[in-house]
Amino acid sequence: MANKPSELSGKVVLVTGAAKRIGRGIALRLGAEGARVLVHYGESEKEARELGYPVFQANLEKVAEIEEMFRQIERQEGRLDGLVNNAARFTRFDPMDITEADWDFIHSVNLKAVFFCCQQAARMMRKSGGGRIVNISSLGGIRPWAEHAHYCASKAGVIMLTRALAKAFAPEITVNSVAPGVIPFGEPDIRAKAMIQATPAKRAGTADEIADAVVYFLKASNFVTGQLLAVDGGLALD
Repeated sequence: MANKPSELSGKVVLVTGAAKRIGRGIALRLGAEGARVLVHYGESEKEARELGYPVFQANLEKVAEIEEMFRQIERQEGRLDGLVNNAARFTRFDPMDITEADWDFIHSVNLKAVFFCCQQAARMMRKSGGGRIVNISSLGGIRPWAEHAHYCASKAGVIMLTRALAKAFAPEITVNSVAPGVIPFGEPDIRAKAMIQATPAKRAGTADEIADAVVYFLKASNFVTGQLLAVDGGLALD
């Protein structure tokens, strides 16, 4: 993945939080595109192994475990061409009730871990001529949600981190972000149904539609960097 657009066949790509939901959809799509997919999981080992790709366990709250995961990847694979920072947490609280522990629970994975995964991936990518990083943000990083202030702050942080690292890692490494809209797994709750109704596309999205955007950024030339693509059916337009 140098400066020119490329196919994903044979490219080594790590997807964090790939055992379930959007991450799983991304991993399966990258495998179908011919990439050598590496699956990170935190606790969902059974689901991660069912994918059939090499798996790597790490508690992303701990930088030491992130660093060890990348050391294992370098020993086993010898290179890393792509990183998809998908792992994230989501909770809802009245902002007046948020504690330090609540804040840290979200930010330790949603923002801190994203930075340190980017840092470790970039170190590996530079050894082999470059690479592509895609950070999964959220509609909550674009639109304010009153009962998710801590989550919104973490995902807005991912968007700005993406832009800053795009400058820092250029020209050989690109860093872009995808912000999913409503992507339900199972029956949507009342809040999700209201968001779907407010979506101009008048439907929810799918993990494969998020994967479309990820694949685009992984294949794009280094003239596409520091960008945010909202895949939300137009919901962010309001």
